[in-house]
Amino acid sequence: MDDDSRLARWQKHAEVPLVLASLIFLSSYAVRVLGHGHLSQPVLDLCLALTFTAWAMFGVDYAVCWRLSGQRLGFVRRHPLDTVVLVLPLLRPLRIVKMYETVQRRHGRPRLSLHARVIVYAGMASLLLGFTGALAVYQQERGAPGATMRTFGDAVWFTCSTLATVGYGDITPVTERGRVVAVGIMGVGLGLLGAVTGTFASWLLQVFSVEDDEGPPGS
Repeated sequence: MDDDSRLARWQKHAEVPLVLASLIFLSSYAVRVLGHGHLSQPVLDLCLALTFTAWAMFGVDYAVCWRLSGQRLGFVRRHPLDTVVLVLPLLRPLRIVKMYETVQRRHGRPRLSLHARVIVYAGMASLLLGFTGALAVYQQERGAPGATMRTFGDAVWFTCSTLATVGYGDITPVTERGRVVAVGIMGVGLGLLGAVTGTFASWLLQVFSVEDDEGPPGS
C-alpha cells in the first residue's frame, strides 16, 4: 500500500474524531475564559486538561500525516495552514466548517455551487473565528489596568467591528497580547471580506456574461 492511500485512509478515519476534538477544545476553552472567577478550581483544571488533550490530538494527527506523506519538509511547505493551525489551535474549530461538506456528501445531498460554498463557508468561518477571537482577546484584556474591554460583550463588539473592518475605536486592547490577537482578527477579517466580495463580484460577472451570450429575445 503506497503512502498516499495510507494517508487518505488515516485522514478519513481521523476526520470525525478531530472535529469532536475541535468542539471539545472550543467548549473547554470558552468555559475556562468565561467561568474564570465563577467556577471552582477543579472544574477549571478539568477544562484545561481537556484543552491540552484536544491539542495533543491535533499534534498526533499532524505528525502522522507528516510521516505518511513521506515528504518531510515538503509537507510543511505544502500544508502551511495545517502548520499554523497546530501552532495556533484556536483556529482548529474551522474543521467544523469542513465537516459540513462531509456530512452533506455522506447524506447524498447536492453540493452547493462554488460561489455559494465560498459565501456559506466564509460566513461559518466568521462566526467561529469571531467567537474564538472574542474569547482570546477578552482573556488577555480582562482586569488589565486602563482596559476598556470590561465584559465579554465588549470583546464580542470589538471583534465584530474589527472583522467587519469598521474599527470604531470605542473599545481597544491595551495589553501587548491583546493587540497581537487583534492584529490576527484584522487579518482574518480582511481575508474573509475579500473572499466574499470577490466571489460575489465573480458571480455577478458570470451572470452578466451568460445574459450577454444569450442576447436579446428575437435577435
